[in-house]
Order: sequence, then structure tokens, then C-alpha cells
Amino acid sequence: MTKQMVVITTDKDRRGVFFGELESYDADKQYAVLKDAQLAVYWSAATKGVLGLAAHGPQKGSRISPIIPRIELNGVTAKMDASDEAVKQWRKQLWS
Repeated sequence: MTKQMVVITTDKDRRGVFFGELESYDADKQYAVLKDAQLAVYWSAATKGVLGLAAHGPQKGSRISPIIPRIELNGVTAKMDASDEAVKQWRKQLWS
């Protein structure tokens, strides 16, 4: 089975943008579980928005958290497949 690497956004009450390997997802319940997860604390203008986080990953000037083993997310509003390039950028854990 191939790992599905994704960027997940959560609703306005939770306001999170997360990245990791999708372990489970339920669109009806707005629930997801990510393995080896990270949080985008801030992304620079060079990232070109939330879709840029999935397309090419966080760019210089972004603030990306360390990796944690697992996270359960409620209030999921979007699930985006991450490109190979994005995966490499996320794993750099930029904090500048």
C-alpha cells in the first residue's frame, strides 16, 4: 500500500493546517488521523497560500512544527494530496 501524504485544513474554530501520512479519513464526520504529522504555524508569501503547501510545500520564511507520531483531527474542511516536492519541503521543518 502506498503512503498517501496530505495537507489537511480544519474549521474556523480550530484553524489548523496540518501535513502527514493519512491513516484514516471520514468526510461525513469531518475527521482524519495523520501519522508523522506537522503543523504549519505560518507560511510565507512565497508559499502561495494553502494550495501552495500541497503543491510545492512551505517556502523560505515559513514556520513548520516538528514531526509528531500521530494526531487525530476534528472539524476537517479540506484534504489535499501533497506532491513529492511538497513532502520534501515539509520534512525540512523550516522555521525562519
